[in-house]
Amino acid sequence: MIVDCAVYEDGERREGDLALEDAAQAACDDRPSFVWLGVHEPSAEEFDAVRREFNLHELAVEDAVEAHERPKLEVYGETLFVVLKTVRYIDHEEVIRGGQIMLFVNPAFVITVRHGDGDLHPVREAIEKRPDLLRCGPGAILHAVIDRVVDDYEPAVQGLEIDIQEVEEQVFSASPTHNPAQRIYRLEREVLEMQRAVRPLATPVDRLARGHFDLISPELRDYFRDVHDHLIRVASRVEGFRDLLGSALQANLTQVTVRQNEDMRRISAWVAILAVPTMIAGIYGMNFDHMPELAWRYGYPAVLLVILLISGTLYRWFRRAGWL
Repeated sequence: MIVDCAVYEDGERREGDLALEDAAQAACDDRPSFVWLGVHEPSAEEFDAVRREFNLHELAVEDAVEAHERPKLEVYGETLFVVLKTVRYIDHEEVIRGGQIMLFVNPAFVITVRHGDGDLHPVREAIEKRPDLLRCGPGAILHAVIDRVVDDYEPAVQGLEIDIQEVEEQVFSASPTHNPAQRIYRLEREVLEMQRAVRPLATPVDRLARGHFDLISPELRDYFRDVHDHLIRVASRVEGFRDLLGSALQANLTQVTVRQNEDMRRISAWVAILAVPTMIAGIYGMNFDHMPELAWRYGYPAVLLVILLISGTLYRWFRRAGWL
């Protein structure tokens, strides 16, 4: 369950990894240091030990174990509880694979709980190379994790954008054999999933950037402001995707209607042409005794010629009108 556990003091990581009990003891130390405990998909029983050692609030613990929360920021005493949603776009399946990262941020410790996708080992390695930020305390860890999650939104947004462009080309292509409506609906669902990850996170990051919490040192506010700007740009692009897909769906429905109208015009034109021989054949099929043309030597070829002339004239007229 525990992936990594270490103590950070004066911007540096102390040598060696800690057991859970030692980490809790180090968090109670009076020295200016803090503990970073990383946990991956704990069960309720496993995480209960962490709750007892670090005196975590039971509601936040329940959210961390269940991992079905929307992005949010809550305050429990001196501890901030932050929920983040991670996303990864699987291009060949055109689906969003998501996970969650929960953070308990306290002046004495940071506990990260991961579910699903979202590896924090690169984040730990990167922040350990920035002692200037680590000296700012646990808020630096919170910034590093949020910054990594928001940066990972960009490849997912890029993948969605490429597929949406392909859909637009399909909608306006000359080939009517394939209807992209199903693909449009599928992409709309994935865009909605992306929105659920991005949109709710903007307000918590803005509060962190504005210095609403003493846990965030003033030196870190500019860094959170930069993350917030990046997040707003991503949210705007995702919002635009919904408009694009809605327009593409409407255009696709219009294209289908136009093609149906064209098909109906072709069918109507051929029905009108075929009505001519049908009508003439119907007249001469009534078997009246007194029909002058029946006794005429050239009656049969004359009727065929009339049929051809009228049908040919109708065909040329429908071609000029664009019905055929």
